[in-house]
Amino acid sequence: MADTEKNLVIFDTDPGIDDAMALLFLKAQPSIKLAAVTTVFGNAEIDVTTRNALYLTQRFRIDVPVYAGASRPLTIARRSAPAFIHGEDGLGDAHVVDGFIAEPAGGHAADRMVEIVRANPGKVTILAVAPLTNLALALQRDPGIATLVKDVVIMGGAFGWGGRRGNATPAAEANVHNDPHAADMVFTAAWPVTAIGLDVTSHCVASHADAAELAESGEAGRFLWDISRGYEALYQRRNQVDGCCLHDVAAAAYLVAPELFTLRSGPVRVVTEGIAIGQTIQKPDGHSFGPNAWDGHPSKLVAAEADCAGVVESYKAAIRSLG
Repeated sequence: MADTEKNLVIFDTDPGIDDAMALLFLKAQPSIKLAAVTTVFGNAEIDVTTRNALYLTQRFRIDVPVYAGASRPLTIARRSAPAFIHGEDGLGDAHVVDGFIAEPAGGHAADRMVEIVRANPGKVTILAVAPLTNLALALQRDPGIATLVKDVVIMGGAFGWGGRRGNATPAAEANVHNDPHAADMVFTAAWPVTAIGLDVTSHCVASHADAAELAESGEAGRFLWDISRGYEALYQRRNQVDGCCLHDVAAAAYLVAPELFTLRSGPVRVVTEGIAIGQTIQKPDGHSFGPNAWDGHPSKLVAAEADCAGVVESYKAAIRSLG
């Protein structure tokens, strides 16, 4: 496939174990051309997530610039990085990045995001699997990009479909909880947004047997096995899950197989204060209410259901193809 026919993607990320899974999934997709990897705080501090992105792109020969972005939320204080999930080094404390040193490309991620979108009007999809601070900063710098982006696909939110609630708090999903003000800005902007949230990603599980099978398939599968041992054990201990959820992979899978997802349309707002801070709430299209905070905001798409077996098989095929 010629590059001009490929889906041009900016991958906004905070690597992160499932971020690494998603990046390798993207590498395997012939229909996707990565324009940039942009990093943000979240699963670890910004210097750690940036180093991890550089390590991943260099080790797995992904020819794409890495730009460092926001180190803290727009308004609230920075929450502690979840080392108990991703390890102190963000990659499962598997010592894969020990001694690795590299510098990101010049410029702030938000500025580079604006430049790439401006240079490719109507062609760029932003895939954001982290706190949405970089996207909000890009909007602040140049609100006009909202009409130039092809699509914004995020791994974020928990909308209550099937009774699913948050993972950072009973109300909030972690990426949104890390910067609720940025998330509300992203959801209320004029660009198209598709949210692949916990409502579906928590059901998309790569089992222990899946991971073991991929570990025998080549370098990529072995690497993902090595970094995910503690991650998988945490899911077993806390959620009684045999394996681990493919949160970020599910959002990436939407880019290449949207037919695997059932979407609901309506404006989305994010709670920015109080005990439910970070909660994502969609007002379904066609439902009438009195005057409310959703009025006047454009509809967004939210995943309510997914063919998770299809997502897992797509992921396994991608990692196997890398060898």
